[in-house]
Amino acid sequence: MLKEIANLERGVVLLTGNAKKLAKIFLNVRLSRGKVFLVEYLPFEVDYPENVFIGNIDEGVGFDGYLIYSLLSRPKSERTRYYSFIAGHRDKLILIYEPKYFKDSVFRYALKNFIDYLVAYKRETMGMERIDVYKLEEGRVIKKKTYARRF
Repeated sequence: MLKEIANLERGVVLLTGNAKKLAKIFLNVRLSRGKVFLVEYLPFEVDYPENVFIGNIDEGVGFDGYLIYSLLSRPKSERTRYYSFIAGHRDKLILIYEPKYFKDSVFRYALKNFIDYLVAYKRETMGMERIDVYKLEEGRVIKKKTYARRF
């Protein structure tokens, strides 16, 4: 399922748990194809900085994709504004990067109705990394896959 996400042309992907490596990979794949992204804040370096613009999503200019930073940590009224933005831009790729770890608790938020994929990254104490990937339709999980990597 990670390859599916890497090749998405449109949709909404929520990355939780400080998954900088995955977010960087997903973003660099698009940027290498010449796509232009608007980001609010970029917590990591990308290979194609000339294709990344930093600004507010309320800019009137259209972009190929968007990276929204720390959406679930914002006040409810602000999240509602972002939900309407996401609903109006379903034809673009929207990556939502959440540094906090949300896995099952994300289903308590209205955001669950807007996302297509949830990627929950967690570094375990036993010397491994765990990635849970959920494919969602209309707020319901239709497919789930877990990846683990020892280090």
